[in-house]
Amino acid sequence: MAPDLARQRLKALAEPIRLQLLEALGRGERCVCELTEELGLAQSKLSFHLKVLKEAGLISAREDGRWVYYRLEPAALEHLRAWLGELAAGCTTLAAPCC
Repeated sequence: MAPDLARQRLKALAEPIRLQLLEALGRGERCVCELTEELGLAQSKLSFHLKVLKEAGLISAREDGRWVYYRLEPAALEHLRAWLGELAAGCTTLAAPCC
């Protein structure tokens, strides 16, 4: 995965409210009205955080009438996991002896 995309996604996840949103969406697709109530956030504040997660590719939205439903993007989470796995695999490499 491109490091720039990983950085963008990690930056999006650095905000505790956005982590709460991901955890809520980890239980399945949710209407914005449910998320507002569950997280106790004003809709404007929630919309900002949803926009950041959407721009990072971590979530997607679908409209049904006047409601908007959000869900996690499993492929984005998998790519992030794979990138972290690459880092983990490389961190066990020992340094070459110094001169």
